[in-house]
Amino acid sequence: MSTSARIDRRRLLAGLAAAVSLTACKTMTSPISPSIVSALAPTGRLRASINLGNPILANKDASGQPVGVSIDLARAFAKQLGVECDLMVFDTAGKSVDAVKAEQADIGFFAIDPLRGEGIRFTAPYVLIEGAYLVKNASPLKDNGEVDVAGRRIMVGKGSAYDLYLTRELKAATIERAPSSPAVVDTFMAQNADVAAGVKQQLEADARRLGGLRLLPGRFMVIQQAMGTPTSRGEAAQTALAAFVEAQKASGFVADALKRHGIEGAVVAPAA
Repeated sequence: MSTSARIDRRRLLAGLAAAVSLTACKTMTSPISPSIVSALAPTGRLRASINLGNPILANKDASGQPVGVSIDLARAFAKQLGVECDLMVFDTAGKSVDAVKAEQADIGFFAIDPLRGEGIRFTAPYVLIEGAYLVKNASPLKDNGEVDVAGRRIMVGKGSAYDLYLTRELKAATIERAPSSPAVVDTFMAQNADVAAGVKQQLEADARRLGGLRLLPGRFMVIQQAMGTPTSRGEAAQTALAAFVEAQKASGFVADALKRHGIEGAVVAPAA
């Protein structure tokens, strides 16, 4: 095949892929049936569980109002359903998860985890976030592989994705729990633990704030942030929510939201 023919073929394939992507996006954002709207928002309003414990996804602005990628997605989904959005704001992931499991909230934004899957139907992830370890400058630890040793104390946010993951994976080290993810480093310092575990960007910010701290190279896990709804809402509701997430990734909505809120280090998850 000639060079020009190969180029033409690549252009044709690229055009077809773009057409398929556009068609899929239009299909995924088509009107949702009234029965599914009722299943997802039985009160007539979409109650969205928001976790402020992960600053990559949600935070508060200068006036104290919640802002972030998860808030943008919640409001966009409510708009698609044709209902108003009520934000239910929590300071930890565990409380946010519990609100959805108890059906006090209709949707939530969580790291995918098998334990949380009991009672919640997840979409595919929309954002990928790195989990990292932080130590004091004087620590002898140089590598993630040195963390899981008997007698070593690891501080995590109670009920966070890191807590759930490390509770399963660590075999020798001891896990200790701070009240929330944003409080991990301060609790780590106050209790003189050996390692703090959490969102890489949060740890970097705390290291700059406090000084005398450093991150171990690389990451110990990749967190898959997804949307979820109570299992009782049914498969059709979960399918509609999953389609919404795929549409927001494909359209650039998620990428734009990350940029708009100044989030670095998190990336848009690939298509499901």
